[in-house]
Amino acid sequence: MQPNDLPIVCLPVDLSDEGAAKLLEFLYALTEAIETHYAGQLLRYAHRYEPASAPDTSQTNNLDPPF
Repeated sequence: MQPNDLPIVCLPVDLSDEGAAKLLEFLYALTEAIETHYAGQLLRYAHRYEPASAPDTSQTNNLDPPF
């Protein structure tokens, strides 16, 4: 076994219901803190790599059925 074969996170298998809920609450808070801290970079990345926009069809003739 190599060091890279080990899991990044070892989750406990015997958490109580309350413990599982608290763990999830912590992970949500951690995720929110990371998103807030890196918001500018995440937005810049998303705009740089977002797919090309679909053509605007809001001004086309909508009398034809969509099928």
